[in-house]
Amino acid sequence: MYSKKFGRILLGFYSHNTNVSSVIKRRLATCPFSWSSACKHRKQLLQRTTIVSSERSVLLCQMSTQSASNTTVDPEEVRRFQALASKWWDEQGEFAALHSLNDLRVPFIRDNLMSLHRECQPGRPLGGLKILDVGCGGGLLTEPLARLGGHVLGVDPVENSISLARLHSSSDPELGGRLRYRACTVEELLGSEEDVRGEEKEVGEGPFDAVVASEVVEHLADLETFAFCCGHLIKPGGSLFITTINKTNLSYALAIVAAEQILRIVPQGTHDWDKFISPADLERLLEPHGFSVLTVRGMLYNPVTGSWCWSDNTEINYALHAVKAAEEPPHRQAEPEGRA
Repeated sequence: MYSKKFGRILLGFYSHNTNVSSVIKRRLATCPFSWSSACKHRKQLLQRTTIVSSERSVLLCQMSTQSASNTTVDPEEVRRFQALASKWWDEQGEFAALHSLNDLRVPFIRDNLMSLHRECQPGRPLGGLKILDVGCGGGLLTEPLARLGGHVLGVDPVENSISLARLHSSSDPELGGRLRYRACTVEELLGSEEDVRGEEKEVGEGPFDAVVASEVVEHLADLETFAFCCGHLIKPGGSLFITTINKTNLSYALAIVAAEQILRIVPQGTHDWDKFISPADLERLLEPHGFSVLTVRGMLYNPVTGSWCWSDNTEINYALHAVKAAEEPPHRQAEPEGRA
């Protein structure tokens, strides 16, 4: 009774207001205001808002209570790469092997993403996909992925590397709208993603269709935090690509003794064997965060030709492709030790 009466009052008010359109009058006449309906919708809205706010608060609490051990950054690694930051784009210098590694890793990422996302744009197989390149350095892999059409965000804690990456990409105007860089860690990126949730984001921000960490995990201080962050930054059904070094006697002999101490392919001290990880251990690390490993392929480097090739042997270098579950498992995203 009261709702109908209130509807008639509103209709009378609008009938004397010549600025109100006839459309509004008709809608008020045919659909009288209902307090019960309004209260019901308000209750539903408050429930949804409470759920989203609660989830956001939990994740922000997890990120803000990290102890010093719950960071992916190793200060010694940062200092080492800070000293090398100006040399990223020297194809004959310390990063020559990474330049040639693009011959394997770019097609590996492209082909696996194309198999999952079949609606490809002509000439731009990664068109429309959001990709995060973690530990991007000077952008050696970031730029090729953007040229394939991806909207790519490269992040690295070394500010000089990011400055060089921006400078280098500025020479190619085609990359301007699809390539961005940020000087930050992956956990800092996750925190900022939560801060802007619900607001309009710039192109290249998450959640991402794919996260790439190429020749990165062997330099991180905390792989559990890395896996935790990737699990939150990747969309359900999205991909995680990792290339790294296996933890074997052979990898120690070739990646450290031969490559660093004898052949000087990379600067001495670049790698720490204790940080290497086997494909099986990496898979066990990723599974609690909702990932299933689809592909593991071995890679071999020829120091004579300076080129890479695929191999059935994963005892030294390998590439891994994992996909995040489309539906999150109940135990997903277990917190790294030390989180409150």
